[in-house]
Amino acid sequence: MSIPKKWVGRGVALVTGGSAIATVLTVLAIMGIIVYGGIGHLSWDFIFGSPEKGMTEGGIYPAIMGTFFLVLLMSLVGVPVGTVTAIYLNEYVGQTSKVGRSIRFAVNTLAGIPSIVFGLFGLGFFISFMGGGIDKAFNGGELLWGQPNILWASLTMALLTLPVVIVSVEEAIKSVPRELREGSLALGATRLETIWKVVLPQSMTGILTGAILAISRGAGEVAPILFTGAAYFLPELPDALTDQFMELGYHIYIMSTQSPDVEATKPIQFATTLVLLLLTFTLNFSAIFLRWHLRRRAIR
Repeated sequence: MSIPKKWVGRGVALVTGGSAIATVLTVLAIMGIIVYGGIGHLSWDFIFGSPEKGMTEGGIYPAIMGTFFLVLLMSLVGVPVGTVTAIYLNEYVGQTSKVGRSIRFAVNTLAGIPSIVFGLFGLGFFISFMGGGIDKAFNGGELLWGQPNILWASLTMALLTLPVVIVSVEEAIKSVPRELREGSLALGATRLETIWKVVLPQSMTGILTGAILAISRGAGEVAPILFTGAAYFLPELPDALTDQFMELGYHIYIMSTQSPDVEATKPIQFATTLVLLLLTFTLNFSAIFLRWHLRRRAIR
């Protein structure tokens, strides 16, 4: 006896709807646990104070600003490079080109590399090779660039988030109707002018989506910055690209693994995690608001 199609459809709807509800409930449960465990420890001194008395005595302001600077530098490098790469893949080499397929294979491979490998790459390439080379060439061998700092950590994180940006921006560029390009070229515009004045404005929301995904990925990663710039304890803010920095994710890792009394630091761990989520949400919502504003202006 065959099962009626309407029952099959209802079963599929039930399974997919249940999966969606389970996902939402899981997120809410995680957020609820974090908020419940950390809200009581939040205070003005905890957020804006400096940990001059030690990891468990002061605030996390240096870690907040270090995370903000890291995400900002990472986005300033990764989003433009990813956008230009996506434009080249979609507008110049096409889907069937051997060069395009090679680049896409490299991007897909890059997306599957564990984050700790990026940290080791940053240590070997950015710090030892580039930084050490700069010190030998311009500083007489004195150690300045050839050590972990916020610049090398940001570049490493930019490499980590590059595949996310490339894929999202390329999909946004593909969604721009071909007729708009052809009309622009027919009116005498060059390919570069068409990309700049037609394709990019139409795909700006997709570019911002890539930036949002990059921020979400980069703000919570710890492994790539273990070797490239994060400091265990540094109460001062970084004032140069050659300075190390504190970071919220690394701070949570240290408090949960290196503390002599992990149970005593749990409120700090939850509170720091809550601040990290709030910072990530703030950056994401800023990009989402900008995307919404640009979309409304484009509709008008």
